Amino acid sequence: MQALRFDAAVANILEREKRFEAGAYFLLKDALDFTLKRTREEYGEDRHVSGEELVHGFRDHALEEFGPMAFTLLREWGVHKCSDVGDMVFELIEEGMFGKQDSDTREDFAGHYDFGEAFVLPYLPRGVSLESLSLGEPEQPESSESMGSSISPAPQDAS
Repeated sequence: MQALRFDAAVANILEREKRFEAGAYFLLKDALDFTLKRTREEYGEDRHVSGEELVHGFRDHALEEFGPMAFTLLREWGVHKCSDVGDMVFELIEEGMFGKQDSDTREDFAGHYDFGEAFVLPYLPRGVSLESLSLGEPEQPESSESMGSSISPAPQDAS
């Protein structure tokens, strides 16, 4: 894939499809390269990757590239779930940027993992759950009284 041609393909997609930002398509292209390389190393040959393999490669590559910011960045780009990756793949197939086999479907990408669990959970401190974040209830550390500390809290600035 030539970079200029890929740029033009993404521009064409963005004219008709407003759900995802350009950055998401470029990340997907890089994730495909990442997944193909990983598959080549595992199996010793180039071969077509399945939707499941690509969506997992997308996750792994995004985490490798963006770490704890991956979830935020993906949401900013409009990518909220695995099926969104499939939708982008099929947009790129329509533009001739990605290939497909007759058996490939959008459903091949759906439901492989929860984005919160995949992109947020690895970076949460111990004792903090996704549920507490989604409910807006921050985990409260034990108070100094319940821990038996005789240290009084620092005075608060009244201004």
